[in-house]
Amino acid sequence: MPRDRRHFILNGLSKSEKFKPKGQPSTKHPSDVADRAGHAQALLQAIDHLPDVKAEGTAGVYLDVAGRAGEIMVTTGLNASDLTLLRFEPAQTAANQPPRATVFATGDGVAKLRRKIEDFAQKNRTKKDGTEGRPYHADLVQSIGAIVEAGLRALWRSPAARFPDGDGAVRWELWLDKTQAAAFVGSAPEYEVAVGADRLEFPEDIVVIATATRDALALAVRRLGGVRALAAPSITADYFDAMPIEEQADWLDNLSAWTTFQASDDPSYVTLLDRGVSRAHPLIEPGLSVDDRHAADPAWDVTDSVGHGTQLAGLALYGDLTLALQTMLPIEIRHRLESAKIIPDAGHNPHHLLGALTRAGINAAESSGDRRRTFAMASTTEEDTPHDGAPTSWSSEVDQLTAGVSGTKKTQRLMVISAGNTVQNMFGNADYLAVCDHPDNEIESPAQAWNAICVGAYTEKNVLPAGEPGAPLAPVGDLAPSSRTASWSSHWPLKPDVVFEGGNWLVNGPPPPLQHPALSLLTTDHSFPNRAFTTCGETSGATALAARAIVDLWSDYPALWPETIRAIFVSSARWTPQMLRHLPANPAKGHFAPLFKRYGFGVPDMERARRSASNALTLIVQDTITPYRLSDSGGTDHVHNEMRLFELPWPVEALRKLVNSPVILRVALSTFIAPNPSEPARGSKFRYASHNLRFKLNRPNESRAAFIARISKVAEQTEEGAVDEDDGWKFGRNRRDVGSLQIDQLTCLASDLARRNILAVHPVAGWWKTRAIPDPQERSARFALVVEIDASQAEANLYAEVQSAIEALNVAQAVV
Repeated sequence: MPRDRRHFILNGLSKSEKFKPKGQPSTKHPSDVADRAGHAQALLQAIDHLPDVKAEGTAGVYLDVAGRAGEIMVTTGLNASDLTLLRFEPAQTAANQPPRATVFATGDGVAKLRRKIEDFAQKNRTKKDGTEGRPYHADLVQSIGAIVEAGLRALWRSPAARFPDGDGAVRWELWLDKTQAAAFVGSAPEYEVAVGADRLEFPEDIVVIATATRDALALAVRRLGGVRALAAPSITADYFDAMPIEEQADWLDNLSAWTTFQASDDPSYVTLLDRGVSRAHPLIEPGLSVDDRHAADPAWDVTDSVGHGTQLAGLALYGDLTLALQTMLPIEIRHRLESAKIIPDAGHNPHHLLGALTRAGINAAESSGDRRRTFAMASTTEEDTPHDGAPTSWSSEVDQLTAGVSGTKKTQRLMVISAGNTVQNMFGNADYLAVCDHPDNEIESPAQAWNAICVGAYTEKNVLPAGEPGAPLAPVGDLAPSSRTASWSSHWPLKPDVVFEGGNWLVNGPPPPLQHPALSLLTTDHSFPNRAFTTCGETSGATALAARAIVDLWSDYPALWPETIRAIFVSSARWTPQMLRHLPANPAKGHFAPLFKRYGFGVPDMERARRSASNALTLIVQDTITPYRLSDSGGTDHVHNEMRLFELPWPVEALRKLVNSPVILRVALSTFIAPNPSEPARGSKFRYASHNLRFKLNRPNESRAAFIARISKVAEQTEEGAVDEDDGWKFGRNRRDVGSLQIDQLTCLASDLARRNILAVHPVAGWWKTRAIPDPQERSARFALVVEIDASQAEANLYAEVQSAIEALNVAQAVV
């Protein structure tokens, strides 16, 4: 979107004239035409100086309407006729300041206000006795002293002294109109406004935290609208953490009263593989049945004597309690918890048993029956470091468990694992990213497992209590200092997959920087009733938040496979504006490598994961493929067996109407591989994975036959010698064709995409093909394909046309 560099007005008022006695509505005689006309003319000139809403294509304009000092301001007319009263500030007599109102006016609202002023100047009402009465709209117009375009200060609801100074990026609390919140959040990054993932919801507002400079936010507000108020973020986790237990108990009682656990015969579950969970906490007890606590070793106690598991449980149910405690609206929780203790209360697990104990914990949890589970494990080991991304015994067992080839029940499983935490003593007070990127802070095993979702941490927390010395280490929207990164090249899977909030560190005095409660997540304390709340964070907290987001998504789409949920979830992620600042102006494919190593695909956008809109839609395919078969020539040679071709029901007419408008296509392909971690396979992704799948899209005007011929040739090539095809893909094969989850996107003209409607999923080498197994044709693999089209700002109805095409396709299939 082109940038309008005109500044959003921060202050300034026109002079106003007094038309009525102090404290009383106007009693000016309607025959005083000169004064009346002059006042109306001044207001009409003020309206003429406002932005032209229709010409600029904006939703409306914010007005700063001033009354007259010492006089009553009539505001009823400012909250009607396409005018919305956002804020009213009474007169400040001591400062000789008039009353003021902040109003949002649509284009029609500005026109109606103009007509009211014109009617005031030209028309009088007629009394019952037939004599001339007061001017039309006299109470409204005569109470207005000046009208100017509002600045950010006119939306500010915190104390004036807390309005941000300086030109740097700071955090803002944005109160968004519910009906426009999604549109604002979706477009805000184009104006360098980074909106955090957390939300507070009220009857008419959604409250988010954004980071931006004053100028960037002013431009976004001016162009996008939807902002009802601005404020300073104030309450942090340390506010609740530092409370005496008596005060914590009051807040706890309130939160318990607001919370309802939705009754369901088939809820989704977060299954915590950790140190056990304390069910005594009243926030956890309703979500964790006494029969849903297990242990890998039946002799172990299932409670939490350390606190880590209970902290994760609170986050997995409620998210960051700092936010949950500030909302006065009901909270409805649809999912439940399970706990499988895999770490003993005393001592530690022998390294050679880590995989076996993970399997035992999963078996114990699954003994309670079939459920839709998301396994969350925030336990890693540094004993395998450096592994450089190669499989270890623990990560290989995780791949077996997720693929359904290990465990008592042979079923595919969805699993999230923390990336592991950095070594704090390595850090100075600056350039923390270089330390996070150091090989000694490599992502810990088993988080490099192909099939699991590896969760790193980023942070939006940078608010300290008033008067607190020091400063946050990480900038808002960047990597959390606690998060490890991938040290390896493109040979092994991209890790982490995503990042979630993990808190920040405080720089105050000599290094190393330290954790601080205000920069942490608030959660449940295992020592209840001694303490109700505590703080945590790092990649453990991020993993619990990720698990919560996943089960919420899965609750919306319970029929989808684990492979599919993984694809939707990870593909919804995007890099924050701060992350993107590490790229050059015109990045090539190779420039994205540092971002993938730190942030994976970025921060998941759960609204994006759930929705199809008129100008953005998602197509989902779940299918199976038999990748290999015995060669027709006989013997034990194996060859590729089949590819899957999908003729996508593109909204062709809608795309053609967009002609040269850019459209973004994003594709995610997800499958769970069965591992072969033998030593010869450690250096080859083809010998580790049972099968490897790739996707291809036909080129404009490429026929089906030519497309199939091209794929058949490419599939037989060794990927080490393959050349990246110049098909417009953003990340390229080195970032895409690794692991069991491939994601890439391209931007092309809408008219070109209308002619690119054939998508293929095909196999390349895997150990099912390279090993002399007797029956490759009997081995099938599930896969999920997620295709997103986003027409961004273009006006298009993509969804309706695709819906009609799919309905017709379903009817045709039913007939066949």
